[in-house]
Amino acid sequence: MLHTSRILRHSRLPARCLHQQLARISSQTPTRATAAAASSLNDTSSGESPLLDIDYGSAMSFNTRSTYFPDEPRAPNMRTSFPGPNSKAAIEDLDTVFDTRSLNMIADYSKSAGNYIADLDGNVMLDVYAQIASIPVGYNNPNLAKAARSEEMVSAIINRPALGNFPQHDWANILRSGILRVAPRGLDQVFTGTHGSDANELAYKAAFMWKRSQERGGPSVDFTEEEAASAMNNQSPGSPEMSILSFKYGFHGRLFGSLSTTRSKPIHKLDIPAFNWPQAPFPQLKYPLHNHVEENAKEEQRCLKELEQIIVEFPNPVAAAVIEPIQSEGGDNHASPSFFQGVREITRKHNVLLIVDEVQTGVGATGKFWAHDHWELSDPPDMVTFSKKAQAAGYYFGNNALRPNKAYRQFNTWMGDPSKALLFRAIIDVIQSKDLVKNTEKTGDYLFGGLTALQERFPREIMNLRGENRGTFIAWDSPRRDEFLRLMKGVGINVGGSGAAAVRMRPMLVFQFHHADIFLEACERLFTESALR
Repeated sequence: MLHTSRILRHSRLPARCLHQQLARISSQTPTRATAAAASSLNDTSSGESPLLDIDYGSAMSFNTRSTYFPDEPRAPNMRTSFPGPNSKAAIEDLDTVFDTRSLNMIADYSKSAGNYIADLDGNVMLDVYAQIASIPVGYNNPNLAKAARSEEMVSAIINRPALGNFPQHDWANILRSGILRVAPRGLDQVFTGTHGSDANELAYKAAFMWKRSQERGGPSVDFTEEEAASAMNNQSPGSPEMSILSFKYGFHGRLFGSLSTTRSKPIHKLDIPAFNWPQAPFPQLKYPLHNHVEENAKEEQRCLKELEQIIVEFPNPVAAAVIEPIQSEGGDNHASPSFFQGVREITRKHNVLLIVDEVQTGVGATGKFWAHDHWELSDPPDMVTFSKKAQAAGYYFGNNALRPNKAYRQFNTWMGDPSKALLFRAIIDVIQSKDLVKNTEKTGDYLFGGLTALQERFPREIMNLRGENRGTFIAWDSPRRDEFLRLMKGVGINVGGSGAAAVRMRPMLVFQFHHADIFLEACERLFTESALR
């Protein structure tokens, strides 16, 4: 049982986490575990996730009822090996009409709730991957269900407007009361899109148009006949040789422009023509950070020096640089606030726009609503892109010069989706009313403390643990990452990976201490099983 004796046994937890655990035990009545024990380790030659005998009662000796989802399951419950027979049949059927080779699991969302995702075999997993960081406030959140049933939502869905030509009468109010209510500091306008890749592509277009407008002499200067004619042939000067700078290991989407800035994995880019755009190095920090302060500082300075050199020397002038606060798909790579402050200084010095890609890091996951708030910039980014947890998508900006000088230059049929903007507004209401960003900050500290203790006991299982003071945006490297992910499913935990070897945690904002206990208990058991082999 994970009560006082067990916590004292793991007293290498940071003091704040140890005190939090003891305080919780002393103030709450223990509840009985409800998860059924799974069968013993099965043969894994078939590629199925085996069931391990984990009694989650030891992770639930205190409060197991979610503050935000009182009726969610108390613990994972695995009734079959994974995937089970019903799931296998459904996957086979789906594969006849839809490519299933990237399939993680086939879910039954009608039976999913809060932090738990269910499948067709009655298996219920604690989900700390959350649709690749896209579910903000839990499955089947009643507040979102209420918003979905509202008359304005129904109208937005069945009368979806072409927003550039026929916006609905209350579009300005929808934006102000939702998307713009949480706008990053200094950015008071928004251009809405449909998904993360789209948001970045739109931001790139805005940057190019801004840059050429400057070179031309301002927005009032009209295009020349030569520019108009050459643009139709994809040639200069109408189609100028400019570029967007990105960073090694970054990920910004899979459309043509965004894919040219994606540098995470070859499989994303193979066979696709790409623009001749530059990439700058992103710091490769050593962990733990406090043991490598001088080395990491030198590494960041090296990267900043190369960044400036590339901006100055690259043959296709750089209109904008795009960067993630934490490189997510590329392996959960971090850098210090001082590095990002340096990036902002260099881009401003050379009249290059700074686009911060908050598609995965935004909306509370790092313990602040926007991850770049951790940087404490005196000069805000020029644009911030968003999607995923927002459900809506687009880019924030504040400079009127980023509006094109003529209509239809930044345009498409939908230009966003009012139904998604309404959903984001409801999500914001939940986040603010429940103080979920603060919850994520506290739970992240607690979870990181528990993982630190496990890292000390199992250094070959948890390497380069990172994400301290970044909410639940936590990752580590594993020499057997893919096997670990598969085994975790067998014990009822859905967790994901990134880069070549990283285990990445992307729980929802309603993830709490007792969920962290369940996750840590599962990790400990799997690591112990491995050590005994």
